[in-house]
Amino acid sequence: MKHIKAVIKPEKLADVREALEREGCYRGVMISDIMGQGTQKGIIQAWRGEKFEMDLLPKVVIDMVVKDEDVPIIKSVLMKSARTGEIGDGKIFVYNVEEAVRIRTGEEGEAAI
Repeated sequence: MKHIKAVIKPEKLADVREALEREGCYRGVMISDIMGQGTQKGIIQAWRGEKFEMDLLPKVVIDMVVKDEDVPIIKSVLMKSARTGEIGDGKIFVYNVEEAVRIRTGEEGEAAI
């Protein structure tokens, strides 16, 4: 099992969810709003003639625990649907998951996801 964590632009969330649903990969998903900074280093915006530097930008994190064989499909879907071609599109991280347990039934391993 793998834990996939994708950090994307908030405006791409609907596209990503729809693409995952089309591929049959939209189950067991956790979505969080975050603020962050990567190599983009923020942006400068002007409001009423004043310039403001925003070094922490709004992002969305998508967390999924999936079967090993689903990882290439999900990575491909995320890359295609979240990409704008501009700096700050995000990142995908893949971690090993040692164990999963469904609290309600006691199922373990892949049966729990």
